[in-house]
Amino acid sequence: MTLLQLEVFVAVVDAGSFTKAAEKLNMSQSGVSHTIAGLEAELGITLLVRNRKGIRLTEAGEAVLVHAREMLNRKEQIRQTAAAAGGLQIGTLRIGSFPSASAKLLPGILRRFRDRYPKVELTLFEGSYDEVREWILGGAVDAALLPHPDEVLESVPLLKDELVAVLPSSHPLAGAHELPLSAIASEPFIMPMAGCDLLVGRAFAEQGLKPNIHFEVADNDTIVTMVREGLGVTVVPRLTLPDQLERLHVCSLTPRRHRQIGVAVRSLASASLAVNALMKEAAAWVKEHMADCRTGESSSPTASR
Repeated sequence: MTLLQLEVFVAVVDAGSFTKAAEKLNMSQSGVSHTIAGLEAELGITLLVRNRKGIRLTEAGEAVLVHAREMLNRKEQIRQTAAAAGGLQIGTLRIGSFPSASAKLLPGILRRFRDRYPKVELTLFEGSYDEVREWILGGAVDAALLPHPDEVLESVPLLKDELVAVLPSSHPLAGAHELPLSAIASEPFIMPMAGCDLLVGRAFAEQGLKPNIHFEVADNDTIVTMVREGLGVTVVPRLTLPDQLERLHVCSLTPRRHRQIGVAVRSLASASLAVNALMKEAAAWVKEHMADCRTGESSSPTASR
């Protein structure tokens, strides 16, 4: 078994086909097929099954994939360590994120990182909380922005993002500076999904309340538009809100509620040089740009499990 075989295996899985993997690796399709066949022969198992839609991992293939990604990650760490010893900063960094963090936090963080480490290749993968979490656990990404803390992942906290009530500007409660959840519990409620439903649902449950859910919506822009049209009220993190709040009233909750966002990894102890650099630059950017922001105060970057 060789690292080349593992690299080809992971590339085929990520690309979803032998043809696309061959293009990415600058190999012939027959060369990719031969490499996979050699790996399967070496291991004595079938890793991939081809079908009309592309390829499918076998159960054994899924288990091997996790270890293959880990071995390739270790190879990348060795390359980064050697490069750093020679005064260079090279490598690759795969970053996961959820939509509101991608829109409001990552552009500034990535620009700061790229300015300091221009030779590090950056790749972004965006998904829901659960998808991003699985990408970290499976080794598909090296680090990700996620709500902190997590029961399994380790992370460095970056900032608090306040949960706020959002109402149409014509609503009778639109003049309030802050509202208890009990004031809107009976209102037609638009529940934000893709992970925020857990945060919002917990906030109601801890006060013995249950929202009057009329709609469940994952897209942030759709939620805002529905509130503008008077279809209901909602509770969302401030980062999900657009910069322009026409025909909307936004106010804090009593008591205040937050989600804390951090840079998450499988293990802080085994994090690569590039991941550690990302954590450092992310914390510095947040401290500089978000400390006095409406999303809440930034927190000290202490590691937590």
